[in-house]
Amino acid sequence: MQKNNKTLINTTMAMLIAMGVVISPILRVEGLCPMAHLINITCAVFLGPWYALLCAFIIGIIRMIFMGIPPLALTGAIFGAFFSGYFYRLSKGKLIFAVIGEIFGTGIIGSIVSYPVMTLIWGKSDLTWFFYVPSFISATLIGGSIAFIFLKTLSRNGMLYKIQNKLGVNIYDKSRELTR
Repeated sequence: MQKNNKTLINTTMAMLIAMGVVISPILRVEGLCPMAHLINITCAVFLGPWYALLCAFIIGIIRMIFMGIPPLALTGAIFGAFFSGYFYRLSKGKLIFAVIGEIFGTGIIGSIVSYPVMTLIWGKSDLTWFFYVPSFISATLIGGSIAFIFLKTLSRNGMLYKIQNKLGVNIYDKSRELTR
């Protein structure tokens, strides 16, 4: 990877992390943070599953330290971020699969993992294994819909191709490449 590419990737990550921290309070209640899913999916499509996982992890840590958010900031983000990028790549660039990956990772895995974390570490005793499933799925549907519309718009006007090309990541929209 070239030095310029690394700098651009690091700058993109920093911007996504900053945006994730700043917009996370929008529509946020415990167990429901739809704007985090918008950032997760966007990062997953721009940079891939591992960068999305790192981005979600850093945002979660910052939110926990400075905003007093419980560990749901991690359990409700890291799995969806990774699976969003993984499903996007597995599907060879279909944006809907990035959203489905977020729903699966956060809405199912993350919500179930939240039970032992919140009961054993955080001390909540009135929870069940599936307590967070409805709110996590609702949040991923809201944030995922916004991300899908945003990324679809970028794809339609050719900007998604340009962004991915500049970042040096996998590009699946080869039709854009042929017209350049």
